[in-house]
Amino acid sequence: MALSYKARKRWSLFILLVGLPIYIAAVWFILSLLEGWNIWLQLGICFAFSILWAFPLKAVFLGVGKADPDADPEN
Repeated sequence: MALSYKARKRWSLFILLVGLPIYIAAVWFILSLLEGWNIWLQLGICFAFSILWAFPLKAVFLGVGKADPDADPEN
């Protein structure tokens, strides 16, 4: 089921304000456990985590910055 524009906008705001800081804290904790590993391996894991969150949420953020397609054009 596709989300409406208004629902996508609300979910994207919630994800950015609540979900992303929690994700960052979790990744920070995981990376702290890897302290002492090879720096290139740590950098690769950090890079993977930095783009990993965006792929499942792509549909939520798609078109949120554009005008509401369901809005009345007269207003």
